[in-house]
Amino acid sequence: MKTGENPMLTNRGRQRCHATSKRTGDQCKSPVVPGWRVCRMHGAGGGHKAGPTHPRWKHGRRSQAEAQARKETAALLELINNFSEAKL
Repeated sequence: MKTGENPMLTNRGRQRCHATSKRTGDQCKSPVVPGWRVCRMHGAGGGHKAGPTHPRWKHGRRSQAEAQARKETAALLELINNFSEAKL
């Protein structure tokens, strides 16, 4: 930064954060992070992708793909049971 240059003057013309205060209802005055609608303090760039690369990932038994597979298996079992009952 150059001596005497105000860093807030460089933010003029940039979009402002879309987050609002719970207390006052005013919009945040911080500039947005490029590619996001909010500033760094309101969650831009945060989070981690779900799956095996997530630090807290343990197994895939509760994943969306596993849940879908369980639903399909249950539907097939119900179909088999209904078919076998109809034959008897």
